Amino acid sequence: MRDFLLSATSVYNCKLGTNGDNPTNITPGDCSNVAASLDTANAFKFLTGKMGEFRFGSSPIRAAYFMLTSTELQPDFDGLGDNFTSSWNYPNQQDVIYSEYGAIFNIRIFTSSESAVQRNAGAILGRDVFNNMVVARESYGHIEQDGYSSQLLYRPPIFSGPLALNGTLGVKFAQTQAILQDTWIRNMRCTPAQA
Repeated sequence: MRDFLLSATSVYNCKLGTNGDNPTNITPGDCSNVAASLDTANAFKFLTGKMGEFRFGSSPIRAAYFMLTSTELQPDFDGLGDNFTSSWNYPNQQDVIYSEYGAIFNIRIFTSSESAVQRNAGAILGRDVFNNMVVARESYGHIEQDGYSSQLLYRPPIFSGPLALNGTLGVKFAQTQAILQDTWIRNMRCTPAQA
């Protein structure tokens, strides 16, 4: 799905950063621009906002889109100061979703080590370029064809190979990926703040 989205979505290159590369490092202004473009396209946000509570260090959270990004950018998010709210500072820890790192304005950030990174692809300084998918609800999906769900195939070595040396492990499924509304998803590309 990641590679399909990379091949088919519109691109926003971060341009408000100060690292001197193209695209630049991610900034709150870039996040605001991408969220505004999704709002202008009448995209559906995933989550409603959360009101603040009387807890030290907590803050309210806006209604938000999701950003799917790399764990390698976590130091950059931490360096955004007051514009970034760590998931530790959400008013209610029951609202934190697995792998959620935090929020910037109307975007909640989810990190993964499997996120797409183009190594040494920065146009000026050759830094790594990170592809951050900012998605709205119902922007993409996958469709199971003919009601056929996935099937795990496993045959231990005793049945598969000559002299019981080789095993078989595989998955087969009939499904396809689909972008349901292409104006509701953006690939926000950036480079890291520090080399």
